[in-house]
Amino acid sequence: MKIAYINPKYIEWISPEQMHQSSNDWLSELLFIKDEHQFFEDLITSFTSKLIALEKFSNNKEIIDALNKSQKHNNLLIEAIKVHKNELQIMMDGVDEPKKEKAYKDSHRGLIIKLEEFYDEYKELKTQLFDIIKTIRKEEKQKHLLDKH
Repeated sequence: MKIAYINPKYIEWISPEQMHQSSNDWLSELLFIKDEHQFFEDLITSFTSKLIALEKFSNNKEIIDALNKSQKHNNLLIEAIKVHKNELQIMMDGVDEPKKEKAYKDSHRGLIIKLEEFYDEYKELKTQLFDIIKTIRKEEKQKHLLDKH
């Protein structure tokens, strides 16, 4: 995942329309990640017995716990972005309110940083989950081939 990157230093110069578009893009990506979380949860459920049987069970449990934390973090970010989008009116109402506008831009800057960190962590988590599933599938395939002979 890579957000449409805007250097946080340059927030002062982007338009309210660009911030609105960024917020919509972020929300869309986070809702997609929410669906991916559900997919991973279903996948883990279908492989539970095999996950327990693997010698690396404690490591797998840590990754499953990380998935749960990621889901919670994702939900918090979704809510934060919804609130952020609702507050966009401050930027678009035509009233000159420098303090409120600065606070909104600071909030936007903070969200950019939080999202970048979240996406990096999520990418690593996905890699770990796929590695676990790949290991299970390889073992199943080897066992299946051995059983045929």
